Amino acid sequence: MNPLKLIQKYYPVGTEAHNILLKHSRDVADKALLIGRMQQTMQLDLKFVEEAAMLHDIGAFLCNAPEIGCYGKAEYICHGYLGADLLRKEGYPRHALVCERHTGTGLSGEMILRYDLPLPHRDMRPQSMEEQLICYADKFYSKTHLYREKSVEKILKSMAKYGQEAVLQFEKWHQLFGFSF
Repeated sequence: MNPLKLIQKYYPVGTEAHNILLKHSRDVADKALLIGRMQQTMQLDLKFVEEAAMLHDIGAFLCNAPEIGCYGKAEYICHGYLGADLLRKEGYPRHALVCERHTGTGLSGEMILRYDLPLPHRDMRPQSMEEQLICYADKFYSKTHLYREKSVEKILKSMAKYGQEAVLQFEKWHQLFGFSF
């Protein structure tokens, strides 16, 4: 599997969306790989981590997010499950789960209903260690501020907007992946 080839299929080379997606995805992949290599006892599939991290936002082009060069019809919160649908059609069901489950710290079916989100009503929380690692690494990078890694404090402040459940999940990952407060 060549994630760059798949990205180029949906994001024309040289476009703003292509450049932003590549930079963001590479940063997330590099962070996830760095952490994954330090967690040898977890026996993570690092080849999969790199591929899935590169593809986790592939559905963004289907959403209306002009600030990152995407002019689709769907709301941006839909990029995860739309990317998952795309990757399933491409024959990558395991990678699709990362797309579907990386939004925030993951979204439970109950949260989707409570906030009336325009998403399928199902559990979209990361399950495997690889999914959790990619979701965690993704929180450190924005697609609108490409050349800055967020601090843990800034991430926690951002997570607070989505409730205590999101904050607690991020803190759990922060400790799980070898960091302490």
